[in-house]
Amino acid sequence: MKIGLIGKGAIANYVSAAMEKRGHSIAVTLLRPARVAEKPDFYVGSVQDLPTDLDLMIDCAGHAALTEHGPAILSRGTDLITVSLGALADHDVYAALETAAKQGRSKLHLASGAIGALDCLQAARIGQLNSVTYVGRKPPKGWEGSPAEQKLDLYALTNGAVTHFQGTAREAALAYPKNANVAAAVALAGIGFDATQVQLIADANVTDNIHEIDASGEFGNFHFRISGKSLPDNPRSSALAAMSVVSKLDQIIQPITL
Repeated sequence: MKIGLIGKGAIANYVSAAMEKRGHSIAVTLLRPARVAEKPDFYVGSVQDLPTDLDLMIDCAGHAALTEHGPAILSRGTDLITVSLGALADHDVYAALETAAKQGRSKLHLASGAIGALDCLQAARIGQLNSVTYVGRKPPKGWEGSPAEQKLDLYALTNGAVTHFQGTAREAALAYPKNANVAAAVALAGIGFDATQVQLIADANVTDNIHEIDASGEFGNFHFRISGKSLPDNPRSSALAAMSVVSKLDQIIQPITL
């Protein structure tokens, strides 16, 4: 397959290295125009400059990149993998991506990100899924650069835990674009952005990023908890999020998948 990449951060670097181990290489990388000058024979600054024979693009650059480039990529008939699920909480962004995919007869593949058990939620929603709650717990430094900084003093929190957000998954994804992709993944797999309840917690007593899902319905009840590590290159990027992008690529390429 001829594959392109959006972004050049920690997740993009992990994905690129993992693809090389699998015998795939990145044909082109889409970046902000200002960064293209670094290596113009490999980087491009717009969707219009992408090769026309690309089989797949992988978005590792965040909500803004998916919003800006996603519709144009899909409408040209190129499939797209993204880990920026929180962007879909915006009604207009969701509609634009859906319309573009239909026009281009392409697909937007959603990588699961830093959470598991989404297959269970997807199965459970076939019956009556009554409630889904997601709790995201990180050490105070994990919330740097987010709205949590305006709600509490992260640097003064040296013991105990403080909930700095409680609301719906849509509210969380829109308010915390760099921190609530997991909440969006849970919502998309289960009962939707507006019915999924979310709590975001700064906890000085933990060192990992902890994600928990509680769900109940016709199927019964389940509780899922994962304690995730970050990528060495960026303490705010989840290692499992990067791995989920590569896993999604494997699902697309392999003839038999789970």
